[in-house]
Amino acid sequence: MNIGKTLMVQGTTSDAGKSTLVTALCRWLTRQGVRTVPFKPQNMALNSAVTADGGEIGRAQAVQAQACGLEPHTDMNPVLLKPNSDTGAQVIIHGRAVTTMNAVAYHDYKAIAMQAVLASHRRLSEGWPVVMVEGAGSPAEINLRAGDIANMGFAEAVDCPVLLVADINRGGVFAHLVGTLELLSPSEQARVKGFIINRFRGDIALLQPGLDWLEQRTGKPVVGVLPYVMDLHLEAEDGLDQRQTDKAEQVLNVIVPVLPRISNHTDFDPLRLHPQVNLQFVGPGQAIPGADLIILPGSKSVRSDLAYLRANGWDTAIRRHLRYGGKVLGICGGLQMLGEELHDPHGLEGAAGSSPGLGLLALSTVLEEEKQLRNVSGRLTLEDADVSGYEIHAGVTTGAALERPLVQLADGRCDGACSPDGQVLGTYLHGLFENPASSSALLRWAGMQNVQSVDYHALRERDIERLADLVETHLDGKLLRELCGLEQP
Repeated sequence: MNIGKTLMVQGTTSDAGKSTLVTALCRWLTRQGVRTVPFKPQNMALNSAVTADGGEIGRAQAVQAQACGLEPHTDMNPVLLKPNSDTGAQVIIHGRAVTTMNAVAYHDYKAIAMQAVLASHRRLSEGWPVVMVEGAGSPAEINLRAGDIANMGFAEAVDCPVLLVADINRGGVFAHLVGTLELLSPSEQARVKGFIINRFRGDIALLQPGLDWLEQRTGKPVVGVLPYVMDLHLEAEDGLDQRQTDKAEQVLNVIVPVLPRISNHTDFDPLRLHPQVNLQFVGPGQAIPGADLIILPGSKSVRSDLAYLRANGWDTAIRRHLRYGGKVLGICGGLQMLGEELHDPHGLEGAAGSSPGLGLLALSTVLEEEKQLRNVSGRLTLEDADVSGYEIHAGVTTGAALERPLVQLADGRCDGACSPDGQVLGTYLHGLFENPASSSALLRWAGMQNVQSVDYHALRERDIERLADLVETHLDGKLLRELCGLEQP
């Protein structure tokens, strides 16, 4: 059996550009007719996607799958950690939640997780000529190196070459690269086959002396320098992207309170990129300003995030907003918050117990141990508009409000609720605003006139193509192909 070649991208820091570079390389190879599959051994993120095989993986790997022309699969991200406190996280193996544990316990668990990682990698390498791997954080985190499964521990286990990427925009790029290399073991240093510098602004001639020094100092090539691109959009793995596109003169003002355990905030990327929407994230200690629409986002710890919302006075602001005729939408955890009661009898998201909801929808939710994971489609009860999205939730919701659903699903189920006065909507569906029809219907409900239809999927596809163009123009294609086993050195 032929075994595919594996190439791994690691970064000197978090947000160095690993996800973006892997996405770019996936599309660059796919455009050349090279069957390529993305892989991330271990991911820590609250943005996730539902896979074709009914599991859950990091959202970045779903985008990378799109770059390869593939449906997302749990083997692309066999270990996903979803933090639900500062010291603990839900552990998802091969797409399914298996336990919740603190950081110390997980350190001991990594040997078991590594077996899942290697099993997934083996299956992918048996099916695809190139496996393009993304590391996590930095390989030089000394306190995390023992039992590592996310960076060099994985690279050593499968004996693959590594490219090291650093972000010059944050400064200290040469210190990042040389320092990272120095903190690796001799065998790990040997498998670093080159450097890529990301987000460079200015004249490359001014950088050249530094590049020459770096190559002489380390004996390793600079594969290329990628430019800073102002308006490039890829869904963030975890951090909130608050950049806005140019807006029209008349906009709909949308507010999203930022909760400590906000999840799947990629739901709001289509709004952030919409030319007629002014999207604002409101953080701790900030008052909610006047707006047309307030959206309560998903949450990995709904009861504690609801308490946080109240502690900031946002519950009072939401009620005032409704009195003045504003609209409110709750998505997933946000839907649960809008109800009358929220019960966590098993302590899935913290201490077992119950909390009163905001009481804006006549429903209550019980968190159950079995998580519901589905890709779905259907029609909104607003304008009978097409809708598609995905469900990721442990809550089972009941109540009279569900008799006025927001969505009629193609599988015969109903989803969500509408308040009798039409001011409050709730749904379990993530991705509502990605579909042009459902996005336009919801924006009209919120008060926008003459809505411009925006195809979010087309925007993402455009930017994936732009990334592949950057690889073609700025990186050493021959060396990349050699590292992928496609050309002889």
